Amino acid sequence: MSVTKTLIQQLQKGDKKSLARCITIVENELDGYEEILTSLDFNQHIPVIGVTGPPGAGKSTLINSVIKKLTTQGKSVGVIAIDPTSPFNYGSLLGDRLRMAEHFTNEKVFIRSIATRGSLGGLSVKTIEIVDIMRAFSFDYIIVETVGVGQSEVEIVGLADTTVLVLVPEAGDEVQALKSGVMEIADIFVVNKSDREGANIFLKNLAQLAHSKPLSDWSIPVIKSIATTHEGVDELIASINKHHTTGVNSKRPYLLVEKAYRLIQNHRMKSVSKQLLQQQIEAEFKKPDFNLYRFVKENEFY
Repeated sequence: MSVTKTLIQQLQKGDKKSLARCITIVENELDGYEEILTSLDFNQHIPVIGVTGPPGAGKSTLINSVIKKLTTQGKSVGVIAIDPTSPFNYGSLLGDRLRMAEHFTNEKVFIRSIATRGSLGGLSVKTIEIVDIMRAFSFDYIIVETVGVGQSEVEIVGLADTTVLVLVPEAGDEVQALKSGVMEIADIFVVNKSDREGANIFLKNLAQLAHSKPLSDWSIPVIKSIATTHEGVDELIASINKHHTTGVNSKRPYLLVEKAYRLIQNHRMKSVSKQLLQQQIEAEFKKPDFNLYRFVKENEFY
């Protein structure tokens, strides 16, 4: 039996070391990564929860509280913390796992931090693949935390079954600007740090916005939370469970199309090396007649 098949068997039996190894192989496209992706039996019924929102909204703290509550209920949780990517070494910058340090020794929790790999919306095709590997491990919940870069985070809708948008009262003036972007993707609104001034007015405005959306079988809840004291966490988990069990995820077809599109895009871009591209441009751009569009066309990149 091949090493890859052994890894797959051990992963599906619940071995975390095999899970971590499979993720590393797939993330770095090492030998056997395609066999892993095509051989695993993914449990599509595991809820994938996307947690998004602007920087400073307290996403990591809220996720900490949710993990703590779920694990005390005996649930297992897989977490993917997406970090911004350095444009120079393509590694992650923030290391969000440090904020979740209290869960490192919890056998019911698995946390993996991955880089965006240049994806503006905070997701990469590797995020999609890693989520599916986690589905094969059969966690009770999978949580994906995005980097918090603004409207471009609408990409999370192509991955998550339930999208939680975390905001703070100070975001009140930004709601109209966000309305056409990230505000449109939320299945659940959470107003964190709601002990701050203006929280009640902001909650009321958000509720009006939620109710102004096209009618559907899902009524978008607006939850008041203080993550540092675990306030609102029970209500958030209840809303996540309700959204998952109602089976009203109208985004499901879009989700699958988006995943397929990114997988195809990644496959077709394999022949383009960003490092080689950088070397070529460094050698050419100092020329007085350098033209980027001509460079791309002459090198047959499209």
